[in-house]
This record gives sequence, C-alpha cells and structure tokens, in this order.
Amino acid sequence: MSSKDMLTQVKEKANSWLSEKYDLETRNQVKKLLDNNEKELVESFYRDLEFGTGGLRGIMGVGTNRMNIYTVGAATQGLSNYVKKEFKNLQEIKVAIAYDCRNNSKLFAETAAGIFAGNGFTVFLFESLRPTPELSFAIRH
Repeated sequence: MSSKDMLTQVKEKANSWLSEKYDLETRNQVKKLLDNNEKELVESFYRDLEFGTGGLRGIMGVGTNRMNIYTVGAATQGLSNYVKKEFKNLQEIKVAIAYDCRNNSKLFAETAAGIFAGNGFTVFLFESLRPTPELSFAIRH
C-alpha cells in the first residue's frame, strides 16, 4: 500500500471519529490532528491497538491505535461476545474487575464494567486500587 493510500485510509478512519457517537473532547482532539499533525494522526489511526499477552498496552490518546475508552470498550465488547458464545449454557456469567494506580485505570475499569453489565454479566468492580493477587483471589472466590 502506498503512503498516499494509507494516509487516505487513516483520514477516513479519523473522520469517522468526528461523529456524535464520540464525546466532544475526543472529536476536538481528532479534528486538531486532522488539521495540524499528520504524523501523529497516522500513528494514532494506522492500525487497531492489539490485545496481547499483557492485555491492551499503548500510548494514551485518541485513535484506534491508542489507549482510550473507545479502544478499551471495543476490546471489552469483543471479550463479552466471545465469553457469551463459549459459555452460552451458563445461567450467569460473572466477571471481577480491579484497577491500579496507572493513568485512567479506574476510568477504563468502569468502562469495562459498564460494557460487561450491558451484556448481562454480573460484575464485581473493586471500589479502590487493588494489587493483582487480590483480583486473582476474587476470580476464584
């Protein structure tokens, strides 16, 4: 794919983030990238952030290749779809969600909790920071 073709695709993707389904602050940040920062625009939208062995990891910001409530939400919905399909015979699906002191960790946990709940899961969201071993314990109990 030529760099011109990629830039066209990136701009189309970014323009889709100007719709009303995204919050005003996000739309303003995307507009600013479209108008002023082609390099950052490409970095933010040239691919979708991938879920790896350590979960979602990436730079925070707007775009499909950044950590934000929309990429976290998409990954959570994908996991919800998978779990519902694989465990369709369960009467109730439960998830435990914790967060740590990293930037936006609580916001991302609350975003995921809302999506799981919206999919009919029973959600146990810790009310404050928790270490990973405590979440591991909660999952088993």
